[in-house]
Amino acid sequence: MGFLISNEYILIPLFGLAVFIFSYLMSDRIIHFLHDKSLGSREEVLRLMDLMFVETDQRKVTIGMLLISFGLGSLVFLATWPNIVVGLIFGSVVTALGWTLPKFIVTSMWEKRCTRFTDQMVDGLTIMSNGVKAGLSITQSMERVCSNMSGPIVQEFNLVLNKQRLGMPLEQALSELGDRIPRQDLQMFVTGVNILKETGGNLAETFTTIVTVIRERQKIEKKISAMTPQGVMQAVIITLVPFILLGVFLVVDPSYVEPLFTKPLGWFALFLMLSLQVIGGVIMKKVVTIKV
Repeated sequence: MGFLISNEYILIPLFGLAVFIFSYLMSDRIIHFLHDKSLGSREEVLRLMDLMFVETDQRKVTIGMLLISFGLGSLVFLATWPNIVVGLIFGSVVTALGWTLPKFIVTSMWEKRCTRFTDQMVDGLTIMSNGVKAGLSITQSMERVCSNMSGPIVQEFNLVLNKQRLGMPLEQALSELGDRIPRQDLQMFVTGVNILKETGGNLAETFTTIVTVIRERQKIEKKISAMTPQGVMQAVIITLVPFILLGVFLVVDPSYVEPLFTKPLGWFALFLMLSLQVIGGVIMKKVVTIKV
């Protein structure tokens, strides 16, 4: 076994054969995975931007994602020339990251918007509760929210009111609002309104209860966010240490790490290191992510 590991002329062909067999057996899943990470990622980006009321052009988004992925990947490949294998490895990594980066950024923006909407529900439902107590209807109370507040809650409530003015039942418009912003607090609001409109009940008291639940949830989330930064920082440091050490060795003694970029066994070690780094980063992200 030690002879096989130390002999790169045997190890590399065996590794290539294993990759070929694995790719052949998993070809359907691999093609589906690549499609999901490329064109599927573009469709998700367009969908999220539409949910955030951002006007988009599918052609421009496609060109931008191609430049970020294949464009940067090609530049990395040319920068490492004539080391073709190294260029293919790092170029492929950059290309894959280029496909996922726009989706990650847009998803992060959408999550922040949903969180901001939930935070605004405290003031919005308080205004609606006071309006209902004063004898106003639900739609009139929502109009008061739109005239006194700003941000995503105004955009969403205006869309609900416009659909209701065009003839769509309020229950359906609110249900579509719940589909656009999948948050438990909003689901409570939508479900409560739809049920009480049919069965009758104290809407003002329901809104006050939802506001109390949201405030208690925010308290718990703030406690969690105060306790998890240490784990997040540890994950970031552990992930960056190998790259920092590699940079230090390149500056201090390049010959010490030169085999990593010039030998087939070194290329295999780099590929293995990057794979383990990605797996470790994903696992640590799941560990420090706590959902309330």
